[in-house]
Amino acid sequence: MAVVQGVLDERLTGYARESRNERLYRRMRFIRRFEETLLSLFDQGELNGTTHACIGQEADAVAVMEHLRDGDHVFSNHRCHGHYLAQSGDAVGLLAEIMGKDAGVCRGLGGSQHICAPGFKSNGVQGGIVPAAAGIALANQLSGSDAISVVFIGDGTLGEGAVYETLNIAALWRLPLLVVCEDNAWAQSTPVSANLAGSMRHRFEAFGIPVREIDSTDVLELDDAAAEEIQELRRTGGPRVLLIHTYRLCHHSKNDDDRPAAEVEARWLVEPLVVHGKRLTDTERQAIDDSVEAAISDVVTTAKGLA
Repeated sequence: MAVVQGVLDERLTGYARESRNERLYRRMRFIRRFEETLLSLFDQGELNGTTHACIGQEADAVAVMEHLRDGDHVFSNHRCHGHYLAQSGDAVGLLAEIMGKDAGVCRGLGGSQHICAPGFKSNGVQGGIVPAAAGIALANQLSGSDAISVVFIGDGTLGEGAVYETLNIAALWRLPLLVVCEDNAWAQSTPVSANLAGSMRHRFEAFGIPVREIDSTDVLELDDAAAEEIQELRRTGGPRVLLIHTYRLCHHSKNDDDRPAAEVEARWLVEPLVVHGKRLTDTERQAIDDSVEAAISDVVTTAKGLA
């Protein structure tokens, strides 16, 4: 099981000799196929509760997790699977959890949205995880650790008051907190234009917090940006913000999607696997796709066999 659970961890799977481009593609491809398989299992009635996929946003998770260390803590939201897989590689534990099995990472009690694992927490309450992330950042600061907290939020979360209360304290106390805001253009079925006044960037800068804004689905661009922001956070203290303009290719949850079809179709042409996959040869890409498919099959088989 260790090989399956650690399919994203090169030290366990023997992929350490892969190039950077191959490694990043493999990690994104695995998350994509896990999510697609998850939606299929949901349609088959194999899962408990609901589920929110991050299809189209895989590059964000992979880019950030590439630069975290043991002791860093990740906080996520309702769209957490990609973040958790990129951080832990525990695909079997996550799938078993969403299936409601005792072998799941939270013994089947947390489901798709509420994951509690070493170095990782997620919560389905919009903005509710941000104060918790700041709390762990404060604990790290007080203990003299150089560990950081990373919290992922979306554009829809920018309407929550707890976010701004936390930003104020984090800025005042210089907490080692990286806020990754994934603006995927839609808060469930509401476009940003109908949901958000003013500038996203200026909302953070009003507290004197440095913002790195990037409009890209290119994992290499995102990887470089995340590396620089995390390095600067460790060097100077925080907080800092990585504002990523991205796009969710799948529906919000299950099958609810009122977005214009033409808008979604256009985004499929510039999604992370398409953009980064062009850097690999057909042979390299196919070899990775085949090995990921085999790993996903093992994950499903293993999870289904667990109690």
